[in-house]
Amino acid sequence: MPIMIPSNIVPLELQIAPRYMKENITIAIQAALEAGKEILRVYETDFSVEIKGDASPLTIADKNANGIIVSYLKKTTIPIISEENKTIDFSERKQWKRCWIVDPLDGTKEFVKRNGEFTVNIALVELGNPILGVIYVPVSKTLYFTNQDASKSYKISLKSEDTSAGEIFKNASKIAPSERIAPIKIVGSRSHLNEETASFISEIEKENEVEIVSKGSSLKFCLVAEGAAHIYPRYAPTMEWDTAAGQAICQAVGVSVTDITTQKSLQYNKENLLNNHFLVKR
Repeated sequence: MPIMIPSNIVPLELQIAPRYMKENITIAIQAALEAGKEILRVYETDFSVEIKGDASPLTIADKNANGIIVSYLKKTTIPIISEENKTIDFSERKQWKRCWIVDPLDGTKEFVKRNGEFTVNIALVELGNPILGVIYVPVSKTLYFTNQDASKSYKISLKSEDTSAGEIFKNASKIAPSERIAPIKIVGSRSHLNEETASFISEIEKENEVEIVSKGSSLKFCLVAEGAAHIYPRYAPTMEWDTAAGQAICQAVGVSVTDITTQKSLQYNKENLLNNHFLVKR
């Protein structure tokens, strides 16, 4: 006679997994808020700007925010890929089932311009797919994040970075993409608008009224996820840390982030951390 397990007893692995993921999203949120606080401290000073080998700018805010985030994420014992960390060889990385992917200050050009459109990006990736994401906008104190099983994404405007995770989870509002009705809102970039992007927009304009929505950093993903835009085409170079958190937030609300070369979702912890061009849409 088979042994009957009462319906109120949940297998141990199902008890642990949700709690484990809730802890991870909580730690990621805390890390993003603390990093944001440090970024704003530097933002209010006469900071200097270095130019990295790839010609991109670097400030003390990038470095300090990275140190803060790494100190938080180390608690999870999950390895970390960050723009500001030394790249770990793929021979080691390919063994990882999970890893954090971090951009401590996404939109350093926007930071230097002081237009407020820069973010802190933290994502947890499992087998190449982003499963949790946090994006924090320090100037507006706006936080976007996925829930613990990446089935929903949320947004909240904070009064302070010292707001507890419990208050954030309680008061955040669920976001959702919008139906594609005219005008079709296409996300452009203040820093990147090339010939391929212009051509993509022109094709849509043949049959639809188009409105260009311009934003910097990973806020472009957030616009589509929350219904403020419909499409985000990216025909310019990005790295995995530029996109992982945004992709997690988009995927949780049913928005796809498609690699234009492979016609599959963008993948992470690849041997080459450079992304192919991609398209974000519902």
